[in-house]
Amino acid sequence: MTTDPQSRHLVVMDVDSTFITGEVVEMLAARAGSEELVTEITEQAMRGEIDFAESLHKRVATLAGLPEQVFADVLDEVVLTPGAVELVAELDRRGWPVGLVSGGFIEIVEPLAARVGIRLVRANTLEVVDGRLTGRVAGAVVDRAAKAVALRDYAAASGIPLERTVAIGDGANDLDMLALAAVGVAFNAKPLVCEAADAVVRDRLDAVLELPVFAQHA
Repeated sequence: MTTDPQSRHLVVMDVDSTFITGEVVEMLAARAGSEELVTEITEQAMRGEIDFAESLHKRVATLAGLPEQVFADVLDEVVLTPGAVELVAELDRRGWPVGLVSGGFIEIVEPLAARVGIRLVRANTLEVVDGRLTGRVAGAVVDRAAKAVALRDYAAASGIPLERTVAIGDGANDLDMLALAAVGVAFNAKPLVCEAADAVVRDRLDAVLELPVFAQHA
């Protein structure tokens, strides 16, 4: 474990299509018969063509009526991105805190994070009444501005200055977070995200370890 506090960095990652291979809202939509529509809206949002909050409300509305058990079913199907476990293990070895912030859903993200020992977690909450999804989000939406706020909050909670933060994401909803971090990494990302990021990484998530910010403080 790293002992020099000046070498500790905070690494904050998006979840859907970054820390995991798929989009949870699409996995939920597959069970509601709305996958095609939801996938189309997701793509528009990730390209920055429509407002994320608006897109989320539209997608979540199609999930109304699904039983609460759907969370456990989808969680069983989630696949971590190749290299995700290895990346978290290496950061843990160094003593670097890791956070997840997602425009997805806490019902999936929180238990997923717990599996790999990540405690800094923020995501949307799906409203459930009488054991079924209502098609609404409970509370404020985790949009691009909220992701940047999460990064700042995680840094403060971890005692790490923003100058030693790394953010990793793939869609337009990650742009504010990538801009705020000292190093913004586009992972398997849309073109506009690649253009805005400090570095671009593809295929394996642990490939980020080859970037200078990681190599210099190994």
